[in-house]
Amino acid sequence: MRIYELKVNPVGKPRMTRRDTWKHRPVVDHYYAFKDQVRLQANILGLRTLPGSIDGLTFVIPMADSWSEAKKIRHDRQPHQQVPDLDNLTKSLFDSMNVEDKEIWFIGELKKVWGRVGKIIIEIE
Repeated sequence: MRIYELKVNPVGKPRMTRRDTWKHRPVVDHYYAFKDQVRLQANILGLRTLPGSIDGLTFVIPMADSWSEAKKIRHDRQPHQQVPDLDNLTKSLFDSMNVEDKEIWFIGELKKVWGRVGKIIIEIE
């Protein structure tokens, strides 16, 4: 099994409108910067596109710096049950990596958890 770890804070895909093509909202600019970071790191690791079958996909959402150390210890690797939604995170990754994400037919384990640093872990057989 190959494991690819992209050291980038996961970002959910925002709902976009036609207006975003000429009047850029900060959330859209942040999303496009995220896509560029994902492609760059994936290319460095030798991952050009996502295959049709993915054994595991984990989004690690970074904890706030303002949290106490005790709270960080309690939440480390625990389920993240807030926004961004898991489907929006997945969509943003697929849009970053694949021109057409219709080829992806299987994801074995899909989750989002809290962590000290943000990252995306992709496991492929």
